[in-house]
Amino acid sequence: MAIFIAILIAFFGASLALVFTIGQSRKRKFIIWGIANMVAIGPFLSFAIGITYAIIKGDGWAGLLMWVLYPIIFVIGLIQLIIGIFLKKSSDKNNYKYH
Repeated sequence: MAIFIAILIAFFGASLALVFTIGQSRKRKFIIWGIANMVAIGPFLSFAIGITYAIIKGDGWAGLLMWVLYPIIFVIGLIQLIIGIFLKKSSDKNNYKYH
């Protein structure tokens, strides 16, 4: 039941981020998805994967996989957030430059 709730929360976070990014600029999309990855998707998805693997493996220590997965997902979200913050719009239409 806990695995299902964690997957449900991660799915809800992803769908909420999708709703908030509809019609937004590319910069805003990077920022929203970065925050969603760090706060809503990362912890719950890593929990669900770690506990599922521990149940399949039959060893409680295998659940520590979530301690490895969460920092990876968090860093990916942090990179998305930083890209969104430092993405500058150039003078051309729809052309973005990293600044």
